[in-house]
Amino acid sequence: MNTKHLKNYFAVLGILAASYSSYAQKVPTKFIDPANMDLTVKPGDDFYEYASGTWIKNNPVPAKETRWGSFNELRDFNINAVKSIVEEAAADRSAPAGSPKKRVGDFYAAAMDSATIEKAGYTPIKADLARINKLKDIKGILDEVVLMRTSGIGAPMYSFYVGQDRKNVNKYVAQLGQGGTTLPDRDYYLKDDSRTLKIREAYLNYMTTLFTLTGSSATDAKQKANTVLSIEKKLAEAQMSRLEMRDPYKTYNKFTVADFDKTTPNINWTATLPKLLVKGQDTVLVGAPKFFVSLNAMLTTVPVSDWKTYLEWNILKNSASNLSSPFVKAVFAFNQAQTGQKVQTPRWQTMSSKTDGSIGELLGQLYVAKYFKPEAKARMTEMIKNLRTAFEIRIKGLEWMSDVTKEKALAKLNAFVPKIGYPDQWKTYDGLNIDRKTYFQNLRNVGAWGYNDMVSQLGKPVDRTRFGMTPPTVNAYYSPTMNEIVFPAGILQFPFFAANADDAINYGGIGAVIGHEMSHGFDDSGSQYDKDGNLRNWWTNEDRTKFEAKTKALGEQYDSYAVLDTIHVNGKLTMGENIGDLGGLNAAYTAFKLTKQGQSEEKIDGFTPDQRFFLSWAQVWRGNILPDNAAQLIKTDPHSPGQFRTIGAPVNMDAWYKAFDVKPGDKLYKKPEDRIRLW
Repeated sequence: MNTKHLKNYFAVLGILAASYSSYAQKVPTKFIDPANMDLTVKPGDDFYEYASGTWIKNNPVPAKETRWGSFNELRDFNINAVKSIVEEAAADRSAPAGSPKKRVGDFYAAAMDSATIEKAGYTPIKADLARINKLKDIKGILDEVVLMRTSGIGAPMYSFYVGQDRKNVNKYVAQLGQGGTTLPDRDYYLKDDSRTLKIREAYLNYMTTLFTLTGSSATDAKQKANTVLSIEKKLAEAQMSRLEMRDPYKTYNKFTVADFDKTTPNINWTATLPKLLVKGQDTVLVGAPKFFVSLNAMLTTVPVSDWKTYLEWNILKNSASNLSSPFVKAVFAFNQAQTGQKVQTPRWQTMSSKTDGSIGELLGQLYVAKYFKPEAKARMTEMIKNLRTAFEIRIKGLEWMSDVTKEKALAKLNAFVPKIGYPDQWKTYDGLNIDRKTYFQNLRNVGAWGYNDMVSQLGKPVDRTRFGMTPPTVNAYYSPTMNEIVFPAGILQFPFFAANADDAINYGGIGAVIGHEMSHGFDDSGSQYDKDGNLRNWWTNEDRTKFEAKTKALGEQYDSYAVLDTIHVNGKLTMGENIGDLGGLNAAYTAFKLTKQGQSEEKIDGFTPDQRFFLSWAQVWRGNILPDNAAQLIKTDPHSPGQFRTIGAPVNMDAWYKAFDVKPGDKLYKKPEDRIRLW
């Protein structure tokens, strides 16, 4: 599955920064275990430490990880489930030709054939490097950019994908966006603090190493690295910030192809789009028009020889992790400089994940047959129904919203389409060739197949059956253009969900996730889409002003949270996810109070139903993280760190104060009038 394009296509607003495959995990005998808590801490002073302090102390980050928490515990179960499937498939030489098992087995067997991969060195990319070396002019450079994209090699210079037209969601449209850089965020090129300088230096070393490994002298390799950094810095300067990119109107710029040609005369889009296999389209959506104006100028000012070096680098960076061990070690060294990870991830784990990322709906068929229980889907369907009821109750009870806007909000809520587990129609990957002996070519084939699958959607009705995540994924998402909430099979397990758990556990876990995804439909960005998924205002001006005042206060709350020394959470960047958490936990609590347990005071393991609800939420977000990774995620991740997700929503909920007897003078106490009440 070409996840790069799908991510853009679905405009995924998920619960997690990272997602993993799933496994039928053993559930504990105690769903809330006091042994994991620090009962010496007052919940009103530090609810995160109270709920999870002993667990945090006893679970440092393992050497092969950059963080360790509930999700990573799941990951160890989950990735072993995928491992068992792919290893069994690879060992089964009697699987019928063309069957999911045969194709999954062949892909994984090729990926694990390290002897063949070592012997090949960088032979798989020699033809690419030779082709780039022969380029003579800018036309050749631009044609190579197209070739790399359509062949599944990479996406230099700019981003291109096919997705729904946000103002006419029943149609697919070709879309162009900024891109062309390697580091995780444009700030890594533009800022000069010590952390950023360290990572830029590591990046130069990484490039120099790869250029050297493919035949450049030490001097030439260093010069090439500096050339690439110079080009990428110019591209970064032209890019919009992550914050600007969160505005769906700012990134919606429709052009006729002829008019867009006029803004970028050095790139003939009328000629380029057919080469990108886009035919019969007279309009394009452009995310960042100024970026393309700057790129257009660079095609004149940057020498062809430098662009050749840039393309050579794009071949190297997109291939290195799939070549022989010197390349893989260089990739790890660069990753280590960014995140602090101590040792490389085991090959079987990397390749199990690669199988899921490449042919996830073939693997998904095997996974679902073995690990997904129909009763989990039935329970999930019931909980979604209950959360929808709870959200309706909450919308109707909003004091700050007018009846006119409430009516539209309820219409949108009722139009949510839930998807659970896996798609009704599996992708067949027709035409995708997978050979047991050619790992690198398999990846190229997957990339090219994914690209063709994406552009083939143009001119067809919008496919509303697609999933933007594979079935084994432990995550969930909301798509504003589809107005759908999606829960892959992988998330339906503890600590989110357990069939034999009490309602407090399931509503504080998966219930809050359901509510979180529903709340994305009403966050600062998602709320700008109507019930049909179109980008269209359905608010009164007065209600929107009140909403924005509340989100401003929420942003200020999260701005105050410090992660490392002077590094603070960015309340605006994380706004959508913070609204998701606040709205989701409130809706889940309302739904929980409709259950028999929610209306009782009966304790389990010493905790009241309400305490168990909030502790269930807290244990989902417990974890440790390496400082370097924490610093990186503050810049790149739209989710707040786990400790602040633990407390950020509850401190705005009266029920939390009552459940844990939180009083004035406690460090987390907020006056009732200061508590932010959104959805």
